[in-house]
Amino acid sequence: MKNVMIVGVGGQGTLLTSRIIGKSALALGYDVKISEVHGMAQRGGSVVTFVRYGKKVSEPVVEEGVADVIIAFERLEALRYAHFLKKGGVIVVNDCRIDPMTVVTGAMTYPEDIIKTLEKDYTVYSIDGQKIAKELGNSKVLNSVVLGYATRHLGIDKETVIKTVEQTVPQKTVELNVKAFLSGYNG
Repeated sequence: MKNVMIVGVGGQGTLLTSRIIGKSALALGYDVKISEVHGMAQRGGSVVTFVRYGKKVSEPVVEEGVADVIIAFERLEALRYAHFLKKGGVIVVNDCRIDPMTVVTGAMTYPEDIIKTLEKDYTVYSIDGQKIAKELGNSKVLNSVVLGYATRHLGIDKETVIKTVEQTVPQKTVELNVKAFLSGYNG
């Protein structure tokens, strides 16, 4: 059984990423359950999805302390949900900052050194997915970059994920998304 949690901010591709992981696991013959918690997605709020796959999956929600992998598209989201990670699990985090409304309004401050803080208690792999996506010419493929990097920890071969990306993203963006995925995977 593999328990994956994908967290981010609305508009970063969190939901699409969970669907790609789920479809990839299905293609390999696994039983798959996906749960999506949209939150305030349209307003840049926190978005959380769970993908569970294995021989038999009874429920879609990943409990605290059970996630094998947390894929975080933003640093603060990684910190916010790190307690869901099991001992020996990994956090793959896109090293970017998006201020939540509480920081924008001045009610709170954005924590410093989030990745260093996480590394004290967890195995953390950090990637600057936004930079790579911009170098490829489109910041919207950030999720494909981070998914590529995270695939090494999902127990799903890259060829299966690439095939799923090709079948899932809009047709006109297939080539760019595959290139973004491979950039992350090889990063």
